[in-house]
Formats: sequence, structure tokens, C-alpha cells
Amino acid sequence: MHRMHSRVLALLLAVAAVAAPAMALAKDAVTVALRAHKVTEQKGREVLVDAQEAKPGEVIEYRATYTNQSAESVREVWATLPIPAGLELQLPSVAPSQLLASTDGRTFAPVPLMRRERDASGAMVMRAVPASEYRSLRWSLGTLPAKGSRTVVARARVADAPLAASVR
Repeated sequence: MHRMHSRVLALLLAVAAVAAPAMALAKDAVTVALRAHKVTEQKGREVLVDAQEAKPGEVIEYRATYTNQSAESVREVWATLPIPAGLELQLPSVAPSQLLASTDGRTFAPVPLMRRERDASGAMVMRAVPASEYRSLRWSLGTLPAKGSRTVVARARVADAPLAASVR
């Protein structure tokens, strides 16, 4: 059962990450290729292996490469990568490090996200939103030259909580 949910989770991320940005790009000049790798350790070295499934506690690295297939530059290219519930973003892994994030997939702001909360005394304070609550990332790739590419990277840890709730 868990195996099925981890595959569904990976598939949801792959479909969302590839389909959404590609539809928004001018004349389909820019294509998106998403790769998912499980981060493992072998002989004390970090190794990336193809991720077909993931278990709680494992870390998956997503690389989305945006390539301009046209003979002309494409301006104002944005890369968007959703982070579904059930995955916890590992913020230090994000590249490029200048990006926007969202907790709802609609409203984006610079990282780290901040929100107003009441502290123990009842006073309103600004606190950083935990990266585990981020649900979407967005980078400005600027202008992609003809036949040029840019890659964005983010790692996410599979949450320990059951994934069944996150795929509903």
C-alpha cells in the first residue's frame, strides 16, 4: 500500500512540475524536463539514483531543466516547481538560491516566507514559515537564449506521516 502512495506522490509532482510551466511559455518554445533522484550514500559519498519510489525519511532531488528550442531568445521565463503535501522541502538544497515560494501555490513571496503570528504574550510578531509548509517554488530564469538551458534544483524529504492523506 505504501509503495503505491509513494509512486503516486512522485507522479503527481512530475506531472505538475512539467505540465504547468510548459503551458505558460510562449509558443511552446521552451520545454521542461524533470528528473527525480533519490539521494543515497555509498562509501561515505552522496550518490543520486533514479527515483521510482520513495519511503518516509528518504530525500528526493528534483531537477527541472528549461530549454529554449527556438532560434530566438525567450524573455521572462519563470520556472515553477510544486512541492506536494507529504514532501518537506529541504531549503538549503534549492538552486538557484534567489527564488519565490508559496504555501498555497497562488501567492508567491521571496524566501524565507514570513507570517504574522501571536507570541506567548499575545503580541503580533513576524516569524519565518517552516519550509515544510512551502507548497510551490518559483524562479525567474530571465531570458533564455536560443537553444539555451537553465536548471533549477530542490530536494524534498518524504514525510514520516502516512502519504494516503496527501494524495486525496
